[in-house]
Amino acid sequence: MYVGERAVSPATGVSRWVVVDSRTYGLQTEAVAYLASLRARDCSPNTERVYAGRVALYLNYCLMRRLDWMTPGFLGLAGLQQWLVEAPLPSRRGAAGLGPVRFRSRATANAVMTAVAEFLRFGATHGWVPASTTALLSEPKLLRFTPPGYDTGEFGQRREVQAASFRFRIAEPGYEDLSDEQIRHMIAIAPRARDRFLITLLACTGLRISEALGLHRGDMHLLASSRAVGCGVEGPHVHVRRRTDNPNRVLAKSRFSRMVPVTTDLVALYTDYQFERDRVAQAAESEMVFVNLFRPPLGGAMSYPNTKEMFDRLARTAGHACRPHMLRHSAATRWLRDGVERDVVQRLLGHASPLSMERYRHVDDAEARAAVEHVDSLKERP
Repeated sequence: MYVGERAVSPATGVSRWVVVDSRTYGLQTEAVAYLASLRARDCSPNTERVYAGRVALYLNYCLMRRLDWMTPGFLGLAGLQQWLVEAPLPSRRGAAGLGPVRFRSRATANAVMTAVAEFLRFGATHGWVPASTTALLSEPKLLRFTPPGYDTGEFGQRREVQAASFRFRIAEPGYEDLSDEQIRHMIAIAPRARDRFLITLLACTGLRISEALGLHRGDMHLLASSRAVGCGVEGPHVHVRRRTDNPNRVLAKSRFSRMVPVTTDLVALYTDYQFERDRVAQAAESEMVFVNLFRPPLGGAMSYPNTKEMFDRLARTAGHACRPHMLRHSAATRWLRDGVERDVVQRLLGHASPLSMERYRHVDDAEARAAVEHVDSLKERP
């Protein structure tokens, strides 16, 4: 039985994810090499953790079905795809028979199959996996519809692409956002200055939650001029930087640093938060912006699980879903509807590709009704 584990070097204290045999704690050499390749590509620790679990899951499936993981064959891979959605997940309560039976969604199964395909292709580049295995992983597909700006070639030759062979068809998930009224209500019901500042920061800047939790106090340039600290940017703003040594192990997704302007209202909320923070002596030692003030370890950097728990409590009080990424989506949607140029929004959000912007432009009910009423107004009147 294989499991993904976080290993910490006793010499350097550096942590990394590995796949080990749960009985002997021996390393699974090929899986460990694959995870090392993710680190070399500067993938986030969360990506490494998730892929360690998915590779371990694949190896366990092969053990269970008595398959050679290097040559599972078409039937073996097709069986894995089906098993992922049919096999019940372990109970969250830790005992068989307690709690509702849960299954993986098709979207989750697709994500696992993607990780397996990457692992096998990595093995092929090192000579561990034969070409006959990797040939099973994709098949030609003709694009009937192409994204905006996609160049199909002079004769449409680029319409044919390689698509995953083992992938469930699923409905594209919608992107949820929050109305301005819902966001104001969330801020109003948040009982702590820190939480009000975090909600407003995400809603006003469109930062990812990992970027917000990774902010250092030195990133907060909230005066009219920051020349005193060597920054030539005028007006209050925050700097988003990718760091690999944050104590809460969060990592900004984008490899490129960026500056995001903030409003004077946000500066005022940050000031309120500082008064709250100053009452906790342990917080003075931390360089992180968001720290634990109400539960141990006091002064420690806020983690994503703690933040999610805070948003879950707010959702129960507010009576509607509210997740950190919904605030980012709301900011992007609001900017685009207000006529902000797409390249400006792309820069604010830290997107590398302009195609990433497509998800944020959707039609709300008011826009749909206005469009229909406009067409109706063009009818000839008797």
